[in-house]
Amino acid sequence: MQLRGTLMLLGAAFFWGTTFVAQLTGMDDLQPFSYAAARYFVGTLSLAAVLIFTRRQRAHERRQKNYQHGFGVGLIIGVVLFVASSLQQVALQYSTAGKAAFITCLYIVFVPLGAKFLGKTIRRENWLGALLAIVGLYLLAVGESFSIQAGDVLLFVGAFFWTAQILLVDKFANRVDLMELSAAQVFMTMILSFAAMFAFESPKVTAMVDAWLPIIYAGVMSSGVAFTLQNFGQKYAEPSAAAILMSFEAIFGALAGWLVLNEVMSSREIFGCVLMLIGMLATQWALVKKVF
Repeated sequence: MQLRGTLMLLGAAFFWGTTFVAQLTGMDDLQPFSYAAARYFVGTLSLAAVLIFTRRQRAHERRQKNYQHGFGVGLIIGVVLFVASSLQQVALQYSTAGKAAFITCLYIVFVPLGAKFLGKTIRRENWLGALLAIVGLYLLAVGESFSIQAGDVLLFVGAFFWTAQILLVDKFANRVDLMELSAAQVFMTMILSFAAMFAFESPKVTAMVDAWLPIIYAGVMSSGVAFTLQNFGQKYAEPSAAAILMSFEAIFGALAGWLVLNEVMSSREIFGCVLMLIGMLATQWALVKKVF
C-alpha cells in the first residue's frame, strides 16, 4: 500500500472518530434526523464547491484513465450510508462516544467475512479475531446484570451497513470519478435524512443554528473530507487493509470522548475495548505487519 493511501485512511479515521463528540453535542437540542440532515447539508455544499473547482481536472482524468461518472453508483451507496449513519446517530442517544466508536468499528471483523461472499479466502486469524472481538463486545455492551442497551444493538446492526459501504466503495474505487462518488453519497444521505426528519420529528431551525459548530465540523470534516479521503485511500488498499486503518476511529473516538466530554469507562468496559482492538487487529494480522 502506498504511503498516500495510508495517510488518507488514517485521516478519515481521525475525523470520523472525533465526530462522535460532535454528534453527541449536536444533539443537545436536536433530534437525530434533524442533526443528520443539517450535517449532510453542510457536507453536500462543501463537496459541491470542490466538484465545481475541480471539474476540468476531473474531466481530463476521466478521458486519460477511462473513468466513468460516479454519481449513479454514489447515489446507490448513499442509501447504505444513510442507514448506517442513521442507526449510529439514533444509537448515540443511548450510548457514549467511546462505546459507539468501538462497536461501529466491528466492520473490521465483518469486512473479511463479507469479502468471503465475493470469492475471497477467510484465514484462521480472521476467525480468531472475530471471536476475540465478540467477547470484547460482550464485556463492553452487556452489563454485569446481563442487560443490553438499545443503543448498543443499533450500533451493532449499523456495523453491518458500514461493512457494506466499505465493500461497495472498494468495488468501484478504481472505476469511477471519486469526487462524484463522494458527493453523491453525501447528497443521497442528506435527502433521506431530510425526509426522515419531516416524517418523524419536529425540526427547529433555531436549534440547528445554535448547534452550528458541531454541525459544521461533522458536515465539512466528516461528511465531506473524511468520505473523500476514504474513497481515494481505498484506491491504494485492499478492503481488509483499509478497514484496519479506518478502525482507528475507535481509538480517536474514545480519546475524544475522554478529553472533551469527560467520559469514563469501567474496568470491565476498558477490558472489552482492549479485547475488541486485539481481535480487530488479529483479524488481519498478515496485513497489519505489512502496513506497520
